[in-house]
Amino acid sequence: MAQIEKAFAVTHIKSYIPMILDMQKMNYDAWRELVETHCLTFGVSGHLDGTSLPANAEDTPWKERDSLVKMWIYGTISSSLLDTVLKTRCSARDLWVTIENLFATHKEARAIQLENELRTLTIGDLSIHEYCQNSRISQTS
Repeated sequence: MAQIEKAFAVTHIKSYIPMILDMQKMNYDAWRELVETHCLTFGVSGHLDGTSLPANAEDTPWKERDSLVKMWIYGTISSSLLDTVLKTRCSARDLWVTIENLFATHKEARAIQLENELRTLTIGDLSIHEYCQNSRISQTS
């Protein structure tokens, strides 16, 4: 079976990418790695990086592969994120860049927030274990 044909055999994307991308969880880096690896495995990574382009406006096989990659992305993001990025007639590449930009912007703001929290965090009477637990909780909030 050809690489592209194998891609169309994926009926349950969550078996391959067992996480949901969510702005609250800040799991973009892990999600991105899984999606990129999955697309590379099935020979459609060009739809993410923009190196796969349609031969012409009527290139149906390209449109089908591109739509498949979009469906994989849509199937692995939270419903609130889906509401944010869903738009008609965009390519998988456009969708990929939109999500990347959302998380790049959010990541910078989160880094500033965490840096401020770190500067004000004190150990006080906490044990090392309690201190680490509190630090971990503030990182996931």
